[in-house]
Amino acid sequence: MFHKPPTVSSALWEPYQKGACLCTIEFKRTQLSAVSSYSVGFKFEHGKLHKGGSILGTIFSASRKPRVEPTLRKREAYPQNVDLPPVLPKQKKKPYPIPFKKIKQVAKEDKKLAEMGIEKPLDPPKNGLLAPDLIPVAYQVLDAWKVLIKGLGQLLHVIPVYGCNECSEVHVSHSGHHMQDCLGPTNSKRRSFHSWIKGSINDILVPIEAYHLYDPFGRRIKHETRFQYDRIPAIVELCIQAGVEIPEYPSRRRTKPIRMIGRKVIDRGGLVEEPQPWRAANPSSLVDLDTHGACERFPPPLPSDIPKIAQETMDAYETVRFGVTKLMKKYTVKACGYCTEVHVGPWGHNAKLCGEFKHQWRDGKHGWQDATVDEVFPPNYVWHVKDPKGPPMKGGALKKFYGKAPAVVEVCLQAGAQIPEKYKPMMRRDIVVPDSEEAQLVA
Repeated sequence: MFHKPPTVSSALWEPYQKGACLCTIEFKRTQLSAVSSYSVGFKFEHGKLHKGGSILGTIFSASRKPRVEPTLRKREAYPQNVDLPPVLPKQKKKPYPIPFKKIKQVAKEDKKLAEMGIEKPLDPPKNGLLAPDLIPVAYQVLDAWKVLIKGLGQLLHVIPVYGCNECSEVHVSHSGHHMQDCLGPTNSKRRSFHSWIKGSINDILVPIEAYHLYDPFGRRIKHETRFQYDRIPAIVELCIQAGVEIPEYPSRRRTKPIRMIGRKVIDRGGLVEEPQPWRAANPSSLVDLDTHGACERFPPPLPSDIPKIAQETMDAYETVRFGVTKLMKKYTVKACGYCTEVHVGPWGHNAKLCGEFKHQWRDGKHGWQDATVDEVFPPNYVWHVKDPKGPPMKGGALKKFYGKAPAVVEVCLQAGAQIPEKYKPMMRRDIVVPDSEEAQLVA
């Protein structure tokens, strides 16, 4: 008879007395080694009682299993080369940044709470109140935005920039490239070669504007009332709603949160008339927030100051991008799924200004969805030029050997700034561009 071990409970040992079974019992022994612990497993297998009266034997075995130590976390490293950013087709709606299944799931939960008459739980800033921890971030972004505009206004006096007169292509070099990829209206007459003209700061920092709202949770902008609201850079509007105080652009600061049931606002603290102090304000105090005329406002820098200005501009670009990413995690920003329109607020406006794909079906209304950082602060990728004073870049078989970088990064790099490591894989700086004849032999 096989006796029950003292460490095994009676409930676990009972099946062995009634019939055949198979199980494994483990006993921890931490005293076996000072470096690692082992687990000792006992395996019992009992046979069945057959009609002939024979009983299969009992097997007893033990084993030691070394505990697997967790592997050390490898240091993150950027890849050597990455693919160029994809070009989204214009004859199709942009993909949703948030999976559509998750959007439907959240809407279903809100509808269920609304049917039960329960208010939707809202945290700042979704309930109209400011997020105190993001107010310093908003001020930091606005200050870096001013430094970025000033730095680019100075660097464009010494770094040549060209833009195509027919399409949105931009090239940072002493001459335009010779790639045949122009998509302008008269590209067939030029065999898809670009028509280069001197560029401006708006070719580097793409102007993305939004309506300024005194109360983002108040009345929506209608098509007939759109001229009653000012258009300012979307980044500036995001900073204002995040807590930055600009006297020329006032914003309502709530002390009590709004209340919602489902998609309906049941208490917004009343509608307040929007003050209009900017009509009599000095517009010269707002020019630092806009890119218009930046090259005329700032003089050319001294040759010894160019690397320093380039590095400050590069740091300001990273600060703006990091701050906008942090603000957009809490503050709602909407973007049209068909055009470049952006609206800072919980809901989009009702101005019928969309003229992109199938706008007739929507009566010119925008298809609002959650915005991404690239839609509020576009990187505007341009071809990376290894030798700005060398021969122009050629297309055809050589095009796959070139890399790209954001326009601001390319300008600062040519001016002598040190760029972050995350931009180098896409620039493909370690790839040697072959001659035209050699490129045909490359697989």
